[in-house]
Amino acid sequence: MSFEYLHSMLRVENLDTALDFFCNKLGLIETSRQDNKVGQYTLVFLAAPHDLARAKEHQAPLVELTYNWGENQYDSGRNFGHLAYRVDDIYAHCQKLMDAGVVINRPPRDGYMAFIRTPDGISIELLQKGDALAPQEPWASMENTGAW
Repeated sequence: MSFEYLHSMLRVENLDTALDFFCNKLGLIETSRQDNKVGQYTLVFLAAPHDLARAKEHQAPLVELTYNWGENQYDSGRNFGHLAYRVDDIYAHCQKLMDAGVVINRPPRDGYMAFIRTPDGISIELLQKGDALAPQEPWASMENTGAW
């Protein structure tokens, strides 16, 4: 079963300031950007120079900067968002986790994305490799549990 690291997500208060730090000072390179007018956020994906070719081809390994429009302060570590991993079969992977006692906080109802949390409360996003799988039970009707 494949398990591939994708990205770490950080929420930023000021996108320009964050990009100045990560790109101009730290030396990361912007690989893509997504503005979502409906959700009112911008996602900027960054890669280290050595990882650039791999990041462009496989969308990993990356740092995701998330700028939520209008939100300018985060407390209690909310600026750290999640780690993301790509899996071959999201349903099989989530079932394996559930069988091991892990709570699936955001089930893969869409056949593409799920969230779990570590024992220390860190969110982990699981993404289906390739296209989303067809919705199937029990996942399609499973409710969210707790925060993710």
